[in-house]
Amino acid sequence: MTAELSTIIDFIRFGASRFGAAGLTFGHSYDNALDEATHAVLQVLHLPHDLSPTYGVANLTATEKKQVLALIERRVRERRPIAYLTGEAWFAGLKFKCDERALVPRSPIAESIRNGFSPWLDGVDVTRALDLCTGGGCIGIAMAVYNPDWRVDIVDISDAALALARENILFQNVESRVRAVKSDLFGALEGEVYDLIVSNPPYVTEQEFAALPPEYSHEPSLALRAGDDGLDFALRILDAAPRHLSKDGWLIVEVGESEHALVRALPKMPFNWIEFEVGQMGVFAIARADIAKHAKAIRAALAKR
Repeated sequence: MTAELSTIIDFIRFGASRFGAAGLTFGHSYDNALDEATHAVLQVLHLPHDLSPTYGVANLTATEKKQVLALIERRVRERRPIAYLTGEAWFAGLKFKCDERALVPRSPIAESIRNGFSPWLDGVDVTRALDLCTGGGCIGIAMAVYNPDWRVDIVDISDAALALARENILFQNVESRVRAVKSDLFGALEGEVYDLIVSNPPYVTEQEFAALPPEYSHEPSLALRAGDDGLDFALRILDAAPRHLSKDGWLIVEVGESEHALVRALPKMPFNWIEFEVGQMGVFAIARADIAKHAKAIRAALAKR
């Protein structure tokens, strides 16, 4: 049957059909079978992910066909995210090394990075930024690439994730402006102050974690699980952030579906829930001054845990 396939478009279509028929779950960089099949085919062919459709009719060699079909079958058989199989992922228009040491990059914060965190940072003079719970480093490194005047610290508690992040620092040639630090949240950052703190911490509830599809079992659980309500880390970040933010600084945090639990825990906090091109996705922005005003409520919410 596959002998009838010849062009790039043929193999993308075949891959998408194979993925769909196998009932795969999508959510690691791509949310549908067609986009993931496109990534798989272009990756094997060493072609850019934004390749012009004009090349879709180009024929594959016999060797290329075998390689593409092998990757498609591995994705079906192993139920591993395609980025782990190819060793690469795209985030904010940039390519990163990707493997099981950290989550596959997929945060909607990429859109905010590309638009300069507008309107939150409009008029704010940023010189230092922090990516807390960095994983493979994509958020912090992308911030540095898009903002050459910023110095960025990227922080994680996992030695394995930080090793991958350091590889990505070198891969993106930002070693002069990005520093990787091992820390349990702000634990090793005493005295450090930033104009912007961005975090995509663990926020999956225990119930959600137990129900995740097989694809997610290949990712480090340390980077996903966040207690019964998904707020184990978000509340700690809110509590400590004012001590590490400059006077006009901003905190931006992704909490996903745990947004609802956070609003219930802190109903008077003036969270700005960011609207992305695809809608609201559980990411809030809040100024340092607003966090400080509600410090007692944050501590009370932590004390109840």
